[in-house]
Amino acid sequence: MRFATFIHQGLRQVGQVAPDGRTVTAFDLAPQDAGRGMLSVIEQLAKGRKLPALTGAALPLESVKLQAPIPLPRRNIWCVGRNYHAHAKELSASVFKNNSADPAAWPIVFTKVPECVVGPTDPVAMPGPAASSQIDYEAELTIVIGKGGRNIPREKAMEHVFGYTIVNDVTARDVQMRHQQWDLGKSFDTFCPMGPWIVTADELDGSNTRVRCWVNGDLRQDALTTDLIFDLPNLIETCSRGITLYPGDLIATGTPSGVGMGMTPPTWLKSGDSVRIAIDGLGEIENRFVDLHQQQSR
Repeated sequence: MRFATFIHQGLRQVGQVAPDGRTVTAFDLAPQDAGRGMLSVIEQLAKGRKLPALTGAALPLESVKLQAPIPLPRRNIWCVGRNYHAHAKELSASVFKNNSADPAAWPIVFTKVPECVVGPTDPVAMPGPAASSQIDYEAELTIVIGKGGRNIPREKAMEHVFGYTIVNDVTARDVQMRHQQWDLGKSFDTFCPMGPWIVTADELDGSNTRVRCWVNGDLRQDALTTDLIFDLPNLIETCSRGITLYPGDLIATGTPSGVGMGMTPPTWLKSGDSVRIAIDGLGEIENRFVDLHQQQSR
């Protein structure tokens, strides 16, 4: 099944998307639950409750505005760095070449703050040169946790997966390098486009799907998740080691090769650029990068 969070007639609603992806039907949810998007539904299911009843007529998808399926995660999004073999190789010749960490030994894990999440077609704000001049894109398959737990063993990890969504792990590379810890460079406002919906784990094999990314129509990233250095069970095991995962938690699994930093010379996003990400079986998101910093600073 596919589940979406959307705006219709000025109200946020949560619903089930038809198999053909052309319509969405809202759940019967209290306004405070609908306001939390799919997070409230996932939490209810984790408590053993059934899906909320569908209400009203099916709405054509073009008549609603899709939002991030979880508009405000309950806490930071777990993210994994350099987790595709080809991507690790392309960055080994970049500023990361002096990094002593062995990407094949342990997953590199960092986080993005919840407030940086925006929807699948929302604009991404360029922060301006005073904040960063090296903005990059990262297409990522993202795990949505359905059943919480701590110290989850890899052989049981997939039992904890509710489904998957798409994330663009937008990054300010100069800030990422400057502070060494990555959270600041990953967490600028609007730096986490997400969507278009969540596809449940019974309908998508996240361990074998295709991830692609285009910038202004130019294909930059194209890989299968079979190229992951650390597979999905390993990532769940790692993130839950000593830390309780909760229903609705998100784990972005890393990005393929083809990022702007890996190009020769490095090629950064600029105002007006459009980044489209598609994952087979999931759908696609597309966001335009816009120069909003001057307006916001007034």
